[in-house]
Amino acid sequence: MPAKVEDGEQRGWIVPIGGAENKDDNPRILKRFVELCGANDADIVVIPTASRLEDTADRYEEIFSELGAARVATLDFDTRRDASETNRLERLREASGIFFTGGNQLRIATTIGGTPIAGLVRKCNARGVPVGGTSAGASILSDHMIVNGHEGGSPTAGGVQLAPGLGLTNRFVIDQHFRQRDRLGRLLAALAYNPFSVGIGLDEDTAAFIGPDNTLEVEGSGAVTVVDASNLQFSSMARVGENDPVCMLGLKVHILTAGATFDLESRRASAGSLAESKDNH
Repeated sequence: MPAKVEDGEQRGWIVPIGGAENKDDNPRILKRFVELCGANDADIVVIPTASRLEDTADRYEEIFSELGAARVATLDFDTRRDASETNRLERLREASGIFFTGGNQLRIATTIGGTPIAGLVRKCNARGVPVGGTSAGASILSDHMIVNGHEGGSPTAGGVQLAPGLGLTNRFVIDQHFRQRDRLGRLLAALAYNPFSVGIGLDEDTAAFIGPDNTLEVEGSGAVTVVDASNLQFSSMARVGENDPVCMLGLKVHILTAGATFDLESRRASAGSLAESKDNH
């Protein structure tokens, strides 16, 4: 569950990215993340546990430094014992931003889930520290985490595998590489299991910047597919056999691009700055 926000404080931004974000000619997503972390005073901790590539952490350290962060450090965790070490916990407490790289979200969940590090990430976010992640690092941020599933546009029984995530929020469930890997069906299946959550499908090079007021703002070159199941009228999930298609009635779907917003509390979407730019022409 999300950590409690103490009186006089506000939760930090949560920034899931759909993967393959632009890191070179126009790294606007990562640049905005650095700005939220303090810009030239930013102290960012990179957690590359999801990845098996040796240069993953080095690449993000280089990028964040080039974007103006004052200090960038890597905290990797090979074993669950690592996630209880005092010096690592102290380093994380110093951070003004925390970033999870891509890879395999189960490597993060099985290595740090339920450890002091996982609890501290939640506490840091509750006291105002932005927490972001790309690809697998995006999926891990919510309470319910999509691990695997079937490709395709239709939900099927057994078409998605879920596991506990880090639990920064229970308001949404995330899927990434969304349009590129045809993942609408598995996101819908996740919502058939848990209609309380808002489904957020992130295209590559696209991020959802979720502020302390639970307003989602879109940044990047793709789209964010928001599926609101709060008025779900019917689901056949409990009645069909394995791999059979699932009937779902009453879903509301929004396709948001850069500048558009979605209020996770009121469940209202807005064209945001897109509407403003149209009015000015």
